[in-house]
Amino acid sequence: MRLIAVWALILAWGLAPAGPARAADTLVHARDFRADAREAARRKIPILVIFTTHGCPYCERVKREYLIPMHQDKAYRDKVLIREVTFGATTPLVDFDGTRTTEGAFAAAHKVFMVPTVQVLDLQGAPATDPIVGLLSADYYYGYLEAAIDAGLSRTRPSK
Repeated sequence: MRLIAVWALILAWGLAPAGPARAADTLVHARDFRADAREAARRKIPILVIFTTHGCPYCERVKREYLIPMHQDKAYRDKVLIREVTFGATTPLVDFDGTRTTEGAFAAAHKVFMVPTVQVLDLQGAPATDPIVGLLSADYYYGYLEAAIDAGLSRTRPSK
């Protein structure tokens, strides 16, 4: 009996890190932009939204190579709030003004026609800059993201 208890503890200890590690390897899916905007206002940061679809290899690449590392980087917590929206989905979503909508309708309202599309929004949900559509040159993509985030920061942290 004691041997079974020891093996159970070893197994539990070995599996425990798997949950948080997986959670850290994903982005937060948008559910309530009104609440997100309140959080972003408190932190004086813009909201970056990536519009994706299931099975899109370019979406997965943008998330894996750029946005998940940003999401995990403590320095970016003071620069941007990152959310994911699935293009065409009927999943309920609360818009910036409190209106109940769906992820697909939110994407349509933001004129998303191709994925991945990354858009940096101000605290009212207005675009801070032009969207980044598709996976442009991988060599410059990080720079495009940085420029968009900086444009969003200029709207949420206006100069005095």
